[in-house]
Amino acid sequence: MRIFTFVILTLFFLGVALSAEAATFGQVSRFTVDSSFDALSREELQAVLVHESSQLYISVEQDWWNSLDSVSQSALQTNLQLLAFEFERTIYPTLTSVFGSEWNPGVDGDPKVTVLAHRMAKGMKGYFREVDEHLKLEFPNSNEREMVYLSLEALESPLLKSFLAHEFTHLITYNQKERIRKIREETWLDEARAEYAPTLLGYNSVFAGSVLEQRLKIFLQNPTNSLTEWRNEEQDYGVVSLFVHYLVDQYGTGVLVDSLRSERVGIASLDEALKKNGFDTTFAQAFTDWTIALFLNDCALGKQYCYLNQALSQLRLNPTLHFLPFGGSSRLEVAYATKNWAGNWLKFVGGQGALRLEFQTFGPVTFQIPYLVQAVDGTYDIKFLRLSGTQRGEFFVSDFGTKQKALIIIPTLQTKTLELDSPELLYPFSIIASILERTPEQEDQIQSLRAQLTFLQNEVARVLAQLRALGAAPNGTSCSTFSANLAFGIRGAQVECLQQFLKNQGADVYPEGLVTGYFGPLTRAAVIRFQEKYAAEVLAPLGLQNGTGFVGQRTRAKMNELAL
Repeated sequence: MRIFTFVILTLFFLGVALSAEAATFGQVSRFTVDSSFDALSREELQAVLVHESSQLYISVEQDWWNSLDSVSQSALQTNLQLLAFEFERTIYPTLTSVFGSEWNPGVDGDPKVTVLAHRMAKGMKGYFREVDEHLKLEFPNSNEREMVYLSLEALESPLLKSFLAHEFTHLITYNQKERIRKIREETWLDEARAEYAPTLLGYNSVFAGSVLEQRLKIFLQNPTNSLTEWRNEEQDYGVVSLFVHYLVDQYGTGVLVDSLRSERVGIASLDEALKKNGFDTTFAQAFTDWTIALFLNDCALGKQYCYLNQALSQLRLNPTLHFLPFGGSSRLEVAYATKNWAGNWLKFVGGQGALRLEFQTFGPVTFQIPYLVQAVDGTYDIKFLRLSGTQRGEFFVSDFGTKQKALIIIPTLQTKTLELDSPELLYPFSIIASILERTPEQEDQIQSLRAQLTFLQNEVARVLAQLRALGAAPNGTSCSTFSANLAFGIRGAQVECLQQFLKNQGADVYPEGLVTGYFGPLTRAAVIRFQEKYAAEVLAPLGLQNGTGFVGQRTRAKMNELAL
């Protein structure tokens, strides 16, 4: 954690070196502390130096130290000795080789870093104050040294070295960004680098019980928290930790390093670092891919849609679920509000038919809206919705509830890119999900087919009319008389003549009106209706009451009579 103080006075000393008095074991000193983090809201306290190494002074709150018995004091000194050894062997050389050095020898002219442990508010593990990098002449509450703070709770934690690495990274960032480049880093990115430090050092290699595991649990409690708005709450650490681990997974540590060495800050510095490292992508694209990866986390769908860190390879967010009623048309409207650079994951299931989804927001804002259609076999199709000038957009999913079983939409607001340390506003958006019988595309296809069918029917009627006018069957055969018996199953020109004759008798005889040249069930049924219509002349002489469907002498005679 980093505490900001604004510089109001700058002093330049020519040929003057300031250095702190040499500290000795057991020496008691008075330190100013951040009252908002102190358990007793103190602004200053006395602390005793309990360990000194070649690179560290470690002091603890005097009252607490005096409350310990000799065994506890000895055990604490052993732990602090191990911490100092780890700092000098691993933390300091690794972090300074990657990110650069802290101010050394610094404002106090002493190359050693001071660590002060005191009672802090519940849950606090440590912090860094940039005010300590200034002289008391500038800031009376400065401790005038390169310094970080740890909680007494942190001293008893197996994650102590991770907490120290985090705070020391802030010390490096101050020197590299603000003191050297005269530009203040945005808090979220400063914290992101500090969050990655334990992983860089290998402290998160064993995931169980690690700081990374703790951050993951925090993130899952509120994954829609803004990445860039820093309110100094526990949930802020969860989101920056999960994002920075994805960022380095995809683009390497060099992006963090080069953004630190950039003359820009925040998003602009990451855009510059991505380009410098040879990536044809932007922070906005990386952020959008990350929100998709948090749901999918499947490298088979694209490297950008997964974590490469094995500790996070099983992470998959559960979206907010919305059910659409089954059967008939239905409509569901939901309203949300979001902040810049905050993920939103919404899932729609249920219903059956064509799903129409409408997205609406307001004002001059920029939304990125990927959506995923999940098929019944579990596969995903990834698409993007683009909004119109009126900040509205819609899309359709056909066969929803049959071939497609779910829709996941992941809208993110990506308007603000500068001055992200200021509080964020909430921006509303709404979604309407409707189940229709068919999509507009399907309706267009049906209308097109109907138009084609009507055209073909008209063409057939036109050609047949021409053929009738010529007194011929469709193939040109003469249909003036029926001279041969016709029966079910036969084919040929005489059958076409028969079918044309039956069709001319009207829909009550041959409603289908098909002229195919094949004597099938429909033709046979038409012959029977014709025979029964003229039963007195066709059937009665043969002693029959019902038609037979066979075109014999009596039937042909009646047909020839009518055809004249």
